[in-house]
Amino acid sequence: MRKPCAHIRVNILDKIFGANCFRAEVIWLRTNAHNDAKKKLGVITDTVWYYSKSENFTYNPVYGKLDEKYVQENYRFEDEKGRYRLGDLTAPNIRYGESGMEWHKYNPTIAGRSWAVPNVTVEALVGKEKCDEMGVLAKLDLLFENGYLVFSKNGIPSVKRYLDNSKGNIVANFWNDVPNIQSQAKERIGYPTQKPQALLERIIKMASNEGDVVLDPFVGGGTTVAVADKLHRQWIGIDQSVQAVKVTELRLYNQADLFSQPFLTKLHKYDYDTLRYKDAFAFETFIVTTFGGRPNTKQRGDLGLDGRTLDNVPIQVKRSDTIGRNVVDNFLSAIQRYDKRLFDKNKEEGKPAGYVIAFSFGKGAIEEVARLKNSENVIIKLIRVDDIVPIAKKPTLHVDLTDGGKDAKGLHSISFQARGESAVGVEFYSWDFDYKDTGGRPDNSFKAEVLLDKIGAQTWKFKPGLHYVAVKVVDNDGLESVEVLKLKVNGNIELQP
Repeated sequence: MRKPCAHIRVNILDKIFGANCFRAEVIWLRTNAHNDAKKKLGVITDTVWYYSKSENFTYNPVYGKLDEKYVQENYRFEDEKGRYRLGDLTAPNIRYGESGMEWHKYNPTIAGRSWAVPNVTVEALVGKEKCDEMGVLAKLDLLFENGYLVFSKNGIPSVKRYLDNSKGNIVANFWNDVPNIQSQAKERIGYPTQKPQALLERIIKMASNEGDVVLDPFVGGGTTVAVADKLHRQWIGIDQSVQAVKVTELRLYNQADLFSQPFLTKLHKYDYDTLRYKDAFAFETFIVTTFGGRPNTKQRGDLGLDGRTLDNVPIQVKRSDTIGRNVVDNFLSAIQRYDKRLFDKNKEEGKPAGYVIAFSFGKGAIEEVARLKNSENVIIKLIRVDDIVPIAKKPTLHVDLTDGGKDAKGLHSISFQARGESAVGVEFYSWDFDYKDTGGRPDNSFKAEVLLDKIGAQTWKFKPGLHYVAVKVVDNDGLESVEVLKLKVNGNIELQP
């Protein structure tokens, strides 16, 4: 039985966030009544609970689209700038100074009022800083000179308020203007609990500003972090589901452009190839951070050191296997030059003088580290990558295709069947039917038309010519493999090498 919202608020949310931090209850009308409403009262709303950490919280007013009837009845005038309505230039009560002076033979104090100039219109003409410096009469002159004022038969001025400049109506706590995702909607990815982007955009804009951090501890289909990323917020997304994390990652890659900020995906396990051939600086940052250290942000003049522990002990990362003795020798020299006092202190106290992280170490490196400890009391720790993050074998992938022939428009229909194999089982497939290899790894250039395919079967239509199709399989550990097919489509289908 569905628990009433009051139970959730009182028994859970008030206890977690504090009853005094409650700000509002938003009701979202997400759908219309269905046939089951004939047998019981249909549930067609969701509730959004709004809490804040303190009294000093961010709130940006929410504006909704103006009602069409309201527009027709009020925005009755039009000029070269567009449709507009007339707004009052005065406000009740008499104020002194320029607010009560005569302008263009009209004095508002006659009617017990004073001038009230819309600064937003002035700011649009000269900017906020200049607007703040201007007096009331100067603002009126500016609006008059730019054609923003209209005079009645009695000489009373009104200001033109243009429809294009209207923010809309301020929205309260009942939201009936954000439709749910329809079955054929372009943004639909097939995730069962997916929310519309417009809903999350409204929430994020309302409760945060650019640069703020947005946390979604149940990331699901990734809508929250995808929208937060577009709105130039920092974000953190968490989910125990591999499917949720990987679908979110794909969505972020799909919308990425030259101005997108890099992000880091942390999984339960990692495959060797992804880590071994990752961008060198990105790998160093990831592995040092995961180890609990602070990565080195400098790329030069760092003596080959890639980070430090919280105790300032140097860390060097080698994105290689079977590291030899020469690496240990060079590292020993570097850490003494880096901070001789710290080196001597750690040596005297029998603490590690440095850490070398690599995929594996050769016999020479292991023997030299043992000799340094036994003969010189210098402790250098050799840390394997798989001691920091678990490494597993990524899935294998094979793709078959079947030619379905041409349709009336000359498009070739091709059916694809992907077969992924993994010891832990396959989670889902994704498809990019217009793959463009930019020279980077597939995760940077893979833009999925089909994000979430649970069975690995797709049919797509192609024009004659050369096409690249990329298929990605994700297993239950979150590890992935990509297969790229090069297809030549003419009278028949040719699979190119």
